[in-house]
Amino acid sequence: MNSNSVKGFAVIAVMSLMAWYIAGLEAVKALSFSSLIVGILLGMVYANTLRSKQPKEWDGGVKFCSKRMLRLGIILYGFRLTFQDVIAVGGKAVIVDCIVVAVTLILGIWLGKKMGIERETSIMTSTGSAICGAAAVLGAEPIAKGKPHQTAVAVSTVVIFGTLSMFLYPIMYRLGLNEFLNTQQMGVYTGATLHEVAHVVGAGNAMGPEIATDSLIVKMVRVMLLVPALLAMSWLFSRKEKNVSNEKTKINVPWFAFIFLLMIGVNSFLKAEWAGEEWLTQSLHIIEIVSTFMLTLAMTALGSDTSIEKFKQAGAKPFYLATALYVWLLIGGFILVKIIV
Repeated sequence: MNSNSVKGFAVIAVMSLMAWYIAGLEAVKALSFSSLIVGILLGMVYANTLRSKQPKEWDGGVKFCSKRMLRLGIILYGFRLTFQDVIAVGGKAVIVDCIVVAVTLILGIWLGKKMGIERETSIMTSTGSAICGAAAVLGAEPIAKGKPHQTAVAVSTVVIFGTLSMFLYPIMYRLGLNEFLNTQQMGVYTGATLHEVAHVVGAGNAMGPEIATDSLIVKMVRVMLLVPALLAMSWLFSRKEKNVSNEKTKINVPWFAFIFLLMIGVNSFLKAEWAGEEWLTQSLHIIEIVSTFMLTLAMTALGSDTSIEKFKQAGAKPFYLATALYVWLLIGGFILVKIIV
C-alpha cells in the first residue's frame, strides 16, 4: 500500500477499534452484537457523514480492508472448528444442517430471481441466511462479485432476523415448543436455523446448558458447509456464464475457502494431540482475536461504502426475500428436526 492507502486503512482501523470497544460494553454484549455488526454500523454512519470529505486517494486502504482482510479473517476463522465436532453432533444433525443449507440457498436464489432482485444481493442474502450470517455473506461476496452496498443490505437482513430469533426462540420454547421438541432436538433446531454464531450462543444459553452446547456444535458444523457451498456456487455460475456467452468461462475458485478447510484440519489435529494444553488454548485465543478483528475491519470498510442512497436503490425487495427465508427456517427447520432427529 502507498502512503495514501495507509491513511485510508488507518481510518478504518480506528473505527474498527471503536467497534471492538463498543461491542465489549455490557449493554451491547447483552444484545449479542459482535464487533462485526457494530463495525458495519459505524462504517455506515461514516459513509453518510464524513466519507464525502475523504480524499479519493485513500480508497485503496478501504478496499484493502474489504478484500484482503476479509479473506485472511475467514481463513483464520477455521481455527474455531474441528472435524471432531462433526462426529460429536451425530449424523442426523449433520443431515438436518445439509438440508437446511441446500434448500435455503436454492430457495433464496430462485425467489430472488422471481422478485427481480439483483443476483449478487440474492446470493449473499441467501448465503447469510443459510450458513453463518455476516461471515457467510462476506465469504460469498467474492463469488457473487457484489458491490459494498449490496453486501451491507445482505448483512442487514441477517442482523435483523438473527437478533429477532435470539429473543424469539427462548420465548417459544417456554411457551410450549418444549412439548414438541426435547432438549436435543431444540439444540439441533436452534443451531441449524439461527443466523449468526453469536445469535446461537445467546439463544442457547437462555434455554439451558444442554441446549447451548448442542446448538453451538450444530451451528459450527453448519459453518463448515461454507466451503462446499462456495465451491458449488462458483461452479454453477461459471457454467451459466459459459452457456450464455457460448464461450469457455474460467471458474472463479475461492482459494481462501480451501485454506479455510485446511485450517480446520490443522486445528482438528492440534486439539486431538494437545487438547487442554495451556499453550494451545492461548494460541487459539489469540488467533480468534486476530480473526475477529480482521473481519471487523472488513465489515467497517463495507459499511463505509454504504450510503442511504444505495439502500434506497436496493429497495425493500431484499428484505422481503430475507423474510421468506426466515419463515422457511422457522417452519421448515422445525419439521426437519421433528422428522429426522
